[in-house]
Amino acid sequence: MKRLFSILAISGMMAFGTTVNATTTANTSTAVTTVASMTQDDAAPAEEASFHQELKKRFIEGGPGFMGIVLLCLILGLAIAIERIIFLNLSTTNTKKLTQEVEDALSSGGVEAAKEVCRNTKGPIASIYYQGLDRTDEGLEAAEKAVVAYGGVQMGQLEKNVSWISLFIALAPMLGFMGTVIGMIQAFDKIEAAGDMNPSLVAGGIKVALLTTVFGLIVAIILQIFYNYIIAKIDSIVNSMEDASITLMDLLIRQNK
Repeated sequence: MKRLFSILAISGMMAFGTTVNATTTANTSTAVTTVASMTQDDAAPAEEASFHQELKKRFIEGGPGFMGIVLLCLILGLAIAIERIIFLNLSTTNTKKLTQEVEDALSSGGVEAAKEVCRNTKGPIASIYYQGLDRTDEGLEAAEKAVVAYGGVQMGQLEKNVSWISLFIALAPMLGFMGTVIGMIQAFDKIEAAGDMNPSLVAGGIKVALLTTVFGLIVAIILQIFYNYIIAKIDSIVNSMEDASITLMDLLIRQNK
């Protein structure tokens, strides 16, 4: 009987010890997991902060003078590009819908009704329609000349300030290359002053040269993407203007018959 009680006591102690060890292990694992997740959560902001710090560091190392001018090119180029994109999107008109409305107005109310439709519609195509309709009393030839002349005016409005973007695209890498040349000159000046070919003397100038070139090329690439989009948008609107001009003249010819 004593032996039985001894076996039961030993079994109970072993079971209790196993439970305690399991609980301790589970708590330790949970604590380790929590610490690991906290470490990962803290690592992300640290990496983000280090990226900004690294970018700032490289910008300063590239030389505030040239890097500041390159950054100014990027800011001005983006400002002009965004303004042009907004203007071009607002200038886009549903040509088929406008043509149908003008045709219906000509059939029902005459030229004045068609002009009223154009006045209530935004965009260069509606303006061209209005100018052509406004000269119909002077003859079809005068209306055609008005459409062509005002089409050129509207094209100039679409292309306004676009040349500045191309200027910044060309200027940014040129400034970067100039920084490259200046950095190399500074490296050779240091070598000449030291009288020794020390790699650390050359590395500083070459690093400045490479950083200015890289930033200049990045700015040019970004602005080039916006520039190509703007040019494609202008070409699309101009093609719509030309088609609409031909359609308008056909409507006027049918109206006068």
